Amino acid sequence: MTTYPLSLPAGDPLITLTHPKKSLWIIELHNGQDSRLTHDLINQGLKPALNADQNANKNEGKGALIIVGRRDQDKFFSNGKVFRARAPTFDPLLERLLTVPIPTIAAINGHCFAGGFMLSMACDYRVMTDGSKRRAWLSMNEVHFGAPWPASFASLVRSKFGSDPLKRKIALEGQRFTPQEALEAGIVDYIVAGDTAAVLTRAEELADQWSVYAQGGVWGSIKAEIYRDVLETIHKDVRPRNPLHEDAAAKARL
Repeated sequence: MTTYPLSLPAGDPLITLTHPKKSLWIIELHNGQDSRLTHDLINQGLKPALNADQNANKNEGKGALIIVGRRDQDKFFSNGKVFRARAPTFDPLLERLLTVPIPTIAAINGHCFAGGFMLSMACDYRVMTDGSKRRAWLSMNEVHFGAPWPASFASLVRSKFGSDPLKRKIALEGQRFTPQEALEAGIVDYIVAGDTAAVLTRAEELADQWSVYAQGGVWGSIKAEIYRDVLETIHKDVRPRNPLHEDAAAKARL
């Protein structure tokens, strides 16, 4: 039986999982001030936490999960990162989030970049600070520094957004969306005036509203059908060909 709060990994916690209500779990990212995503945070923090909350909810009916950036600041949800061998680390996390059988909500309490953006996109709902207290942006900024996307990232963007101009802004231009712009584009569902606590409060309201639909187990099975193309891409592990990267990989094997 899981004991809460659960801090992972045990020796050097990078996330904390709490269970404030019978039907609610909250994962707080706290790797430094910017909640930067690393292999350890994902493999030893987020993945075990997702397993813990699912095991706990197995026979309890309704439930919901919130992911939030570090609670003692209002600047970052996550600053992204995880470059080295990103797909093998990130893809199983995306698959897990896309098939979690309870509603998932990203409480975006500050800047949300790159991998952090993808983490939020894999959730069912996104609530973001409105930036009135402290400015906040969302951006897939890999194009700015020449980092290629895993095929899963492109597939998720295609699945979530139907507008080609919006996909271009996200992927090819690396636009920094303000909270209002993100709301108008449909990237986030709600923006909230106030600090991290206010963002969490709105996220918890959504959790209460939709957690009942997790009863019966259909929430996860329907999501698996909605995101079938993304999941198939993840399983194929298709990656875009890049001669420079392939050459570097070949030299590394010599």
